[in-house]
Amino acid sequence: MMSPNQFSETRGSSHSTTIRRTPLQIIHIIGNFMRIWSIYSMYRYLTQTGASVVLFIFSCLVPSSILFLLLQKPWRGRPLSNAQVVPSVINGGITALYFILWGKGLQSCGPLRVILAEYSGAVLGVLSGVLYGRSGHMWKKVGGLSAMLASFYFLSQGWAMATHSPDDGGTEVYTEEGLGIRNILFPILAGVLSALRRVITRRVSLKNQLKRRLHAITIASATCFLFPVAMWDMIIGSTDVNLPFSAWTFSSTILFGIILIFYVDSIAEERLHMVFSSPRHLMVAAGCIIVMEIVYKMDFALLGFLVCAGILGFGIYEATSLDHVRKDSLQNSDLPSAVFEDQIQMSLLPT
Repeated sequence: MMSPNQFSETRGSSHSTTIRRTPLQIIHIIGNFMRIWSIYSMYRYLTQTGASVVLFIFSCLVPSSILFLLLQKPWRGRPLSNAQVVPSVINGGITALYFILWGKGLQSCGPLRVILAEYSGAVLGVLSGVLYGRSGHMWKKVGGLSAMLASFYFLSQGWAMATHSPDDGGTEVYTEEGLGIRNILFPILAGVLSALRRVITRRVSLKNQLKRRLHAITIASATCFLFPVAMWDMIIGSTDVNLPFSAWTFSSTILFGIILIFYVDSIAEERLHMVFSSPRHLMVAAGCIIVMEIVYKMDFALLGFLVCAGILGFGIYEATSLDHVRKDSLQNSDLPSAVFEDQIQMSLLPT
């Protein structure tokens, strides 16, 4: 039984921890808001100009890879081994494929469904439960996967769109096309690939500074992998090869959509113990989506969106139920942040 002094010390430490985390939580919210803003700006740009999404992403990756290399300088410091560089280059190929599928999904489904489909990477939590989990928790994994699939099905049927909802307000909106299961498969696969590349990154390195150096190599190799695809799309694949310049669209995608979000998510994972495919992360993204849908006057149904996001959040929570128990036990033991991070990185197939 706790003594009064121990109880007061526990309350004081938890209160000070909350105060220390508040600025980091604000940074996380602002970073995700700016990233989602850049996605809506990109979608508006692509729909109005008809530019090639692959060529646009490649043109943003080139300066992003240069900035990452200049910031992290992977050639300095302790030399990187082949066991670290080779997986990072392979991760670059996965990242390039992710950007292609993600961009095609943005064009066909719109920003709302693309952003929510990124959380499909939580299926790796189901896979870890099937391969390594206890049989007693299997029903939670299956239930979580079923809820996620139901949420994506409802999104594909237009539940988050006002024109496909009973409460049609009749206002002037930018209607999104591309309903159906087939179109939402692109962003779902992109979400799985995004989770896979994060898993590879964690497996290669447990140290934060080394992860940042390897990430610069990953983005540079992704740019190289995407180069022939962009050239093919420019020469043969697209009927219109024009790429009109928009200062805000290009700069916001580079700064907020690629560079800043990497550091923001790293801070959230290292200091707030919040991984990407988690209900808390989804809640932040959902709030930003609501704001952007209203500002950009999209075809948006608030009630349908909340239903889909709620089902998706429940599915993610159940699909990663073992990870919650593992993280809560580590947090309650008041381990140092470095030890906590090492424990989390060694968890089974993190998402």
